[in-house]
Amino acid sequence: MFKVYLSCKDYEYDVRSMIQAFFGNLKIEADYVDNSADYNLYAQTSCSNIELRLCYDNMADSSDKEVSINETDELLYKAAYKNVLKKELYNMFSKALGKTLPWGTLTGIRPSKIALTRIEQGISKEDIIEFMKDTYLCSLERAELACDIALKEYGILKDIDYKNGYSLYVGIPFCPTRCLYCSFTSYPADSYKDYVEPYLGALFKEIEQTSKLFKNKTLTSVYIGGGTPTTLSAGQLKSLIDKLKECFDFSTVREFTVEAGRPDSITMDKLKVLKECKVDRISINPQTMCQSTLDIIGRKHTVSDIYDACNMAEEAGHKVINMDLIVGLPGEDTEVLKDTLEKIVKLDPANVTVHTLAMKRTSNLTMNIDKYKDMLSEHVSDAVEYAKNYLCEYGYEPYYLYRQKNMTDNLENIGYSKVGKEGIYNILIMEEIQNILALGAGAVCKFVDYKNKTITRVDNVKSINDYITRIDDMIEKKSNFLLKEGANYDEIFW
Repeated sequence: MFKVYLSCKDYEYDVRSMIQAFFGNLKIEADYVDNSADYNLYAQTSCSNIELRLCYDNMADSSDKEVSINETDELLYKAAYKNVLKKELYNMFSKALGKTLPWGTLTGIRPSKIALTRIEQGISKEDIIEFMKDTYLCSLERAELACDIALKEYGILKDIDYKNGYSLYVGIPFCPTRCLYCSFTSYPADSYKDYVEPYLGALFKEIEQTSKLFKNKTLTSVYIGGGTPTTLSAGQLKSLIDKLKECFDFSTVREFTVEAGRPDSITMDKLKVLKECKVDRISINPQTMCQSTLDIIGRKHTVSDIYDACNMAEEAGHKVINMDLIVGLPGEDTEVLKDTLEKIVKLDPANVTVHTLAMKRTSNLTMNIDKYKDMLSEHVSDAVEYAKNYLCEYGYEPYYLYRQKNMTDNLENIGYSKVGKEGIYNILIMEEIQNILALGAGAVCKFVDYKNKTITRVDNVKSINDYITRIDDMIEKKSNFLLKEGANYDEIFW
């Protein structure tokens, strides 16, 4: 257990994030103490108005760790104070453990956003790299990666009037089974089959009512995700897309994506419906091409099913296919990843997203970690680097990245693409630069205030039953938020 003593609550989240970056899912307890509390010090660092204290003799060998943080409020800007505080924590932990982190003190999920913001200001790549190294202690390799991806994004975004538009996300929270590592809002399709039609009824109502608030806005991209949208029947998929096109103006849509996702949910009739409805980007996500791993993570399909799904998609005329992989799955090492990459590249998808395994708090993997801990790889960093080099060798380029809490080795997820096949929605949502209207259970709208540089999230309930019974509340919640500014609405969000 890691016990933290704080003199105020303002920076508890940042302190917790920094501890988790070094120590993973170690339990953390926070307590609040008087500034004058006396401690036996192992080490002490200070930076003008910040003092950090370690209260045990050998950090590397101790299972009970206590940190005392004595904060003052002399700094004028909380962000600057937070950066200094995290650097002091980082340096202390790094020295004590003999360990560095690839992203330094960055614990947020959008490193490339830092670079993109500065590129838009005309700052050079070299200066941005130095800024990320000095301010956040990022490694040279990760600072360069963030800049390269931001430059790629900048080139794509300059041709999109994203500030005067919005994107639409529609969530289908059903899956064939729940994967071992998953913490998303999703429910087993077989167990919840009686909820599907009532759910779609509520979703259609939300589509109809919410679309009225966006009648005069330009729709940039549409993304149907989940869960696994293709757990719906072909008829249900067509009804959903027909409803969307009835209520929203698709004439300006640059990209229409549907996550087919699980190979065991894909059929030819569903793929034909998606093609007929002019869906121009789909996902087929194996996560691995190793059958024993598929069995471990709870996937009820075979490697052969993955090939079948890709062949059907090609036959149905789908040209842009994304495939997701996860590095660090139980029982896998770099050799297994090599085999997966070789098989994936032969299938020639337009995009490949390489995820690093994240130990999500509510996943079955985390809750049953004792069962799987001996199966987890100790060389995930090497595997991620191998995947990057391999995909780049075969003509894929990184075009977006994001991070999650409790990622193995404090790494990242990277989307790779063939030139000209980049996913627009992925860039817009990850860089948080466009308004996102999100519909469905667990969906979260993001509204960007460009003037004040803030983002407001408006979320729906996660429970399917609550979503169905409270759909009027969800609609009213969005309406109240969007209309509360009255005449200033367009000025603030567009």
